[in-house]
Amino acid sequence: MNKPLTGVLLVNTGTPTAPRAPEVRRFLRRFLSDQRVVELPHLFWLPLLNGVILPLRGPRSARNYARIWTEGGSPLAVYGMQLRDALQAELQRAEPDAWRVEVAYLYAEPNVPAQLEAMRAAGARRLIVLPMYPQCSGATTGAVYDQVGSTTRRWRALPELRLIGDYHDDPRYIGALAASVREYWQQQGRESHLLLSFHGIPQVLVRKGDDYERQCRVTAALLAAELGLTSTEWSLSFQSRFGAQKWLGPATDTQLEELAKGGTRRVVVMCPGFAVDCLETLEEIAIGGREIFEHAGGTHYDYIPALNARPDHAAALAQLLRSKS
Repeated sequence: MNKPLTGVLLVNTGTPTAPRAPEVRRFLRRFLSDQRVVELPHLFWLPLLNGVILPLRGPRSARNYARIWTEGGSPLAVYGMQLRDALQAELQRAEPDAWRVEVAYLYAEPNVPAQLEAMRAAGARRLIVLPMYPQCSGATTGAVYDQVGSTTRRWRALPELRLIGDYHDDPRYIGALAASVREYWQQQGRESHLLLSFHGIPQVLVRKGDDYERQCRVTAALLAAELGLTSTEWSLSFQSRFGAQKWLGPATDTQLEELAKGGTRRVVVMCPGFAVDCLETLEEIAIGGREIFEHAGGTHYDYIPALNARPDHAAALAQLLRSKS
């Protein structure tokens, strides 16, 4: 007897459809209008967003996207689909026709409601939603929960539903991260200081109970232990600050500058909180980080890509999904 079909939805933030100001503004409007992302009253925030921030930030962000755009489109979309295909193959290898894996975005197409409806129409008896955020935050994973809940509340016949909150300390995920660092060492040597850069959030969210900072620090400590690094061989930072609020620190740009000015000449940066490469890793870190470090006196800068569609990444996620099915 065939096993009932399990639908898996990989959810990420999303991306503009083109590196042009109108498309970028459209994406940012959806993204920054979510009160999970910006916790300000709409009466105050939306006029500021539409009247000031989007007109200024849209063209600037479009230029940044243009720096990393590929022939296949946005890196986040390209790598996300490659990961989807790798994960589908990994799951089907052991259980043919028992799994269907799809990708959805919170603030772009294909969106979460449409993909959930498609899997239900395909006959999925179980649904597993896996946010592509290894470390859970209300601003990211919380937004996934909101959209899943608002969709399924309209359903009468309900499938079995699992939402995976995080996998920040999953041994296979840590192992895949460590393997990618070791591969870099084999090619380039291990003389570089390893900087682990996570996406930041405002400090006030942590004070309100968000567990994100703790999970980032656990991931970093587990990875450093797996690699056998001493406390002087690695450090942790937070990137992508936005707005006037105080964010988690130390900030990645400041950390890079201080490392260079303190005499560190070789740095390699990794972003363990990003399942696939995107604007924040490729433009902000791989390109912008290099400019900051070298301007401050550093001489050798590298970026270790996100896990993307690596076989060990797909295997780690497959094992995680099997454990939840």
